[in-house]
Amino acid sequence: MNRFESLRKQMIDYQLQARGLQNQVVLDAVNAVPRENFVPTELVEFAYSDSPLPIEAGQTISQPYIVALMTAALELQGDERVLEVGTGSGYAAAVLAEIADYVYTIERHKILADSARIRLKDLDYKNVQVLQDDGTLGWPEHAPFDAIIVAAGGPDVPETLKQQLAIGGRLVIPVGSNLHSLTLLRIRRIGENEYQQEDLGSVRFVPLIGAAGWEDEAATKLAQNIAEASLPELIYQSSEHFARIDDVNLDNLMTRIGDSQVVLLGEASHGTAEFYEMRARITQELIEKKGFTIVAVEADWPDAAHLDHYIHGTEPDPLLESKPFSRFPTWMWANHSVLEFSHWLKAHNKKTKDPSHQVGFYGLDLYSLFSSIEAVLNYLDKVDPKTAEVARVRYGCLMPWASDPGMYGQVTMTKQYRECEMDVIATLKDLLHKRMEYSQADGEQFFNAEQNARLVTDAERYYRTMYYAENSSWNQRDQHMFDTLQSVIKFRGPQSKAVIWEHNSHVGDARATQMSARGELNIGQLARQEYGDKAYNIGFGTDHGTVAAASEWGGPMEIKQVQPAHIDSYERLCHEVSTDNFLLPLRKPLKEITRKKLLAERLERAIGVIYRPETELQSHYFYASLPNQFDEYIWFDETRAVEPLAKETIQGMPDTFPFGL
Repeated sequence: MNRFESLRKQMIDYQLQARGLQNQVVLDAVNAVPRENFVPTELVEFAYSDSPLPIEAGQTISQPYIVALMTAALELQGDERVLEVGTGSGYAAAVLAEIADYVYTIERHKILADSARIRLKDLDYKNVQVLQDDGTLGWPEHAPFDAIIVAAGGPDVPETLKQQLAIGGRLVIPVGSNLHSLTLLRIRRIGENEYQQEDLGSVRFVPLIGAAGWEDEAATKLAQNIAEASLPELIYQSSEHFARIDDVNLDNLMTRIGDSQVVLLGEASHGTAEFYEMRARITQELIEKKGFTIVAVEADWPDAAHLDHYIHGTEPDPLLESKPFSRFPTWMWANHSVLEFSHWLKAHNKKTKDPSHQVGFYGLDLYSLFSSIEAVLNYLDKVDPKTAEVARVRYGCLMPWASDPGMYGQVTMTKQYRECEMDVIATLKDLLHKRMEYSQADGEQFFNAEQNARLVTDAERYYRTMYYAENSSWNQRDQHMFDTLQSVIKFRGPQSKAVIWEHNSHVGDARATQMSARGELNIGQLARQEYGDKAYNIGFGTDHGTVAAASEWGGPMEIKQVQPAHIDSYERLCHEVSTDNFLLPLRKPLKEITRKKLLAERLERAIGVIYRPETELQSHYFYASLPNQFDEYIWFDETRAVEPLAKETIQGMPDTFPFGL
C-alpha cells in the first residue's frame, strides 16, 4: 500500500464511516478514485484532508465527506444515467462513474472543463462526457436522467433540472439565499408534475451561476453580504467590549463562571502575548474572588514543579540536572508574560498564610520522559536506595533514546528493539505499593514522584504508538493531561478549583470540531463529561498581528506575521465587528439569536508552535461549531508575539527562579 492509498483508507475510516456513512457501494467508489490526481500539484499533500481545497478559476474541490454524502443521497444502483452540474476538478464525476452506467457533467469555466476532460481520459473513464456550458439549463438532448447532482449552491431548485429528471429519479442540490449556510435537498420525481422534497442538512458551496441560478458573481457576493451583514452587528450587541487588558471589567465573566470547579482558558496560538496576559488577568480574579488554588498548564510536570517551588519560596531538588523550560519550544513558557504572572503568584502565596489556600502550579503534559525518570530515581535514592537500584535497571531500558525519545517508538514498531512497557509499569507499581510508607515522611514529595512515575508510563506508551496511530497518540496525551488534572484536584482536596491553560484545540470540546470525526477527544470534552456545567471553557482568537513560532519542529523561534483571517472563518466574522476587543458569552448569550446564528460550522484557525502562512488554509484551519466548542470566546483583533526571556533577564535572580535558559 503506497502513501496515498494509506491516506485514502484513513479518509474513509475517519471522515466517512466515522460520520455514519455506511453505503458500501459509495465507499468502494471513493476508495477507487485517486483524489491526489484531482488537486493542484502544490496541494497534493492535502489531497485527503477533511476540507475543501482551492482549484483553478476561484473554485474548490469539495470536502471528501460532502462528495460521498451527496453521492449516497442519489441512491445509485449501477445502471443509471447521471447528470452532474459543476464538474470542477472532475473528482466527483469520477466517483459517480465508478457506480453509474454513464455520467454527463457540465462545467461553465472552460479551464476547468478542459482539465477535467483530460484527467478523466488519462484515468481511463470511458463512461463520462464533459460539456462546457451553463449547467443550470441541464443537458436536454440526453434527458431524462435517473439522477442529477448539483455541486453549487443556488437560490432555489431550477425548474429546468426538475423537468429533466426521470420519473422516480433523484435530484440532490444545495439551496439557500446565504451561501454560508445552504440546505442540501433531495428532490424525488414521483409523477409528471409531482415531486417530494427531503432536507439532508446544512452545507456550504460555491454559488450556482447561470440563467436558472444566480445572475453573476457580483449578485452572489451581494446576496452573501446582505445575508451576513447582521451577524457582526449581532456579535457587537451580544459582547462586552474593552480597550486594554489592564482595564477590562471581568465581574460579568465571574458571574457567568459561577461556581464552576474547572475553568479552561485556551489560546489560538502558543506565541501570542495577549492570550497569556488575558489568561493571567482572569486567573488572578479566579484566585482572589473565587478561591481557585490550582493552575494547571500545557507544560511538563518537572518544569512546572520548578516554577511551583519558586512561587512557594522553596528550594527545588538540587539533584535534578535538567534545566526547566529549556526544550523546544522555550518561548512557550519562558517569556515575559509568564514571568510577570509568576511574580504575582509568588506575592499572593507569600501573603496567604494557610497552605491549603496557596496556589500551586502544575504541568499536565507528558513530553518530559527522561526528566521524570531522573526525578523518580532521585526521590527513591533518598527514601529507598534498594528500590532505586531496581528502578534504575528497569528505566535503563529507555536510556538509549534519551536524546531522541521519538526514536524509541520507531525502533519498537520495526521490532529492532524490545518494548519497555512492563519495566516502567513495574516501577510505578512498586512506588504505589509503598504509598503509605513513603508518603508518611513527606506527602507532597511522594505525590511529585508518583506523578513523574505515571508520566513515564504514559510517555512510554505515547512514543511507542505515535508512529502507527496518530489519533491514538493524541488521545493518550489528552487523557494523560486530564488524568493528571484529576490527580492534582484529588491531592489538593475535594473543595479545590482548577484553572487550565492550554491551546484551544485542547480546551474546546472536541465533539464540536472535525477532531471528533477522526476519533479524537481532548481535555475540554473530558472536563465537560466529568464536571458538566461545573466546567467552563473559554476560547481565544485574533485576526492579524505577529506571533512567535517556528517553521518546523525543533527550529528556531521567528516573529511571523499572522495573515488576515479566511473569509469563511469565525475569525473573519469577529474582525468585521465594530470593536477591536471583546468577550462573547456563548453558554449564557446576551442575545440567543446570536448563538443560534453562530452554530453552523465555520472555519476556525489554530496556530501551534509551528506556523506556515504559505499553506495556512490547509495547515491551520479546521471546521468547528464555536458555541458548541466554547462557553465563552475572547477576541483581540490585532495581537503581538510573546517576548521570550533572554539570559540577561534572569541574572541576579535567586537560585529558586524557575526558568533555566
